[in-house]
Amino acid sequence: MSTTNNSNDVEKGRVQNISNNAGNGAGADVEPFGPNSGDPVSYQRYPSHIANPGPTGVFAFAMTTFLLSMFNVGTRGVSHPNVVVGMAIFAGGLTQFIAGMWEFPRGNVFGATAFSTYGSFWMSYATIFIPGSGILATFSNPQELNNAIGLFLITWFIVTFIFLLAVIRRNIAFSILLALLDIAFALLSAAEFTGSAAVQKAGGAFGIMTGLVAFYIGASELLHAEPQAIARLPQGLLHT
Repeated sequence: MSTTNNSNDVEKGRVQNISNNAGNGAGADVEPFGPNSGDPVSYQRYPSHIANPGPTGVFAFAMTTFLLSMFNVGTRGVSHPNVVVGMAIFAGGLTQFIAGMWEFPRGNVFGATAFSTYGSFWMSYATIFIPGSGILATFSNPQELNNAIGLFLITWFIVTFIFLLAVIRRNIAFSILLALLDIAFALLSAAEFTGSAAVQKAGGAFGIMTGLVAFYIGASELLHAEPQAIARLPQGLLHT
């Protein structure tokens, strides 16, 4: 199953006019949106030799989300998330941010915005748990720290909800992904406010489901892109 019907339009080397009508259904492209709500918007995508960075960004998000969520549910007795810091900086953070930057020249506004935004989320989240940052040391009251992290997560709940509004009814897989992620953010934020271990495990469970859906989306986009990438190779390379 391909998660987007138009994700490889640029790779086909054509300039296309794409209409952004509500009637396009789940298979329609998720961006952009016009200034007048409900009005059809025509836009163009231009040829580009940049490979699709979508699978890279989605896999980076999937790995980091899955690992942190496994810690949140206490898998194998792990209760401290600090091991995820390295992955959050370089995979979920840097790799995903770079994927977002490469989406801009491809004309994919949603992909560029989502990848770069969540890349900054992971880097900022990891920074909290780096001892050298001094962030944790500034809180003498543990509850104040929990409240601060809860507000941090609530902010990302709001951003994720806005992203969900952008893709709902346009892309089923990403709608499920963002809905699960939004629930995970809400539960983890509530766990910080209340100190409830059960709520934290529930948030971790939804995070695990989010990671698994992201793995599926990444694999789907990668497998969909491979035949087209092979088709563009010089014929001599195919017979070596």
